[in-house]
Amino acid sequence: MTATRAEYCVVACAEAWRGAGEVLAAPMGTVPTIGARLAKLTFSPDLLLTDGEALLIGGVPAVGAKAQVVEGWLPYRRHLAMVTTGRRHVMMGAGQLDRYGNQNISCIGDWARPTRQLLGVRGAPVNTLNNPTSYWIAKHSRRVFVERVDMVSGVGYDRAAAAGPSATRYHRIPNVISNLGVFDFETPDRTMRLRSLHPGVTVEQAVAATGFALTVPDEVPPTREPTAAELRLIREVIDPKALRDREVPAA
Repeated sequence: MTATRAEYCVVACAEAWRGAGEVLAAPMGTVPTIGARLAKLTFSPDLLLTDGEALLIGGVPAVGAKAQVVEGWLPYRRHLAMVTTGRRHVMMGAGQLDRYGNQNISCIGDWARPTRQLLGVRGAPVNTLNNPTSYWIAKHSRRVFVERVDMVSGVGYDRAAAAGPSATRYHRIPNVISNLGVFDFETPDRTMRLRSLHPGVTVEQAVAATGFALTVPDEVPPTREPTAAELRLIREVIDPKALRDREVPAA
């Protein structure tokens, strides 16, 4: 069974929750949502999932389908309690992301007079300082991966270090996953490293699409291939309408 680029991205997102235990998975985006549900059905059965609003759901419904089992009520105040105690792993998007993992979802351009208004800071600072925060970028480009973000929403490694122990104690950015590959910050200076490439993507393509200097190992492995069982779950159980292909079209 030949996997599509979108399905490699799904598996890469699912891997972010491997071994997470009983924590709340908070994916933002279609591919991360499929990935979290795949993780729940395979190697991370203790993950908690929500309906995207205020319910903890049982079982794993297809994307867009109503959950048949409700396990609990998760209003905003309880959700925040899980965040501030580190019992959540969120996978957010980013309008901009720099080499240290500083994220911008607020505005493009000068804050006093932006050229483009985005979501706003939202809960990004609390996310990054209190629970693991990964990022999903559906279209890897120099517009997103920038030398310096126009405004810091999510806190990167350099700014957390500058703020001191109160900021670094629970700060962790485990993964950045894009349509080109998987990245992390496992370097001495905590700058972004290329960890794996999706099939068909070269190191040169990833470097050219990034607006800062990536750390590139001597050998870059391919992103893990989906198993036949995982492809069946993705295609028949979790995303039978193939919504993943809208977010990540075929290469």
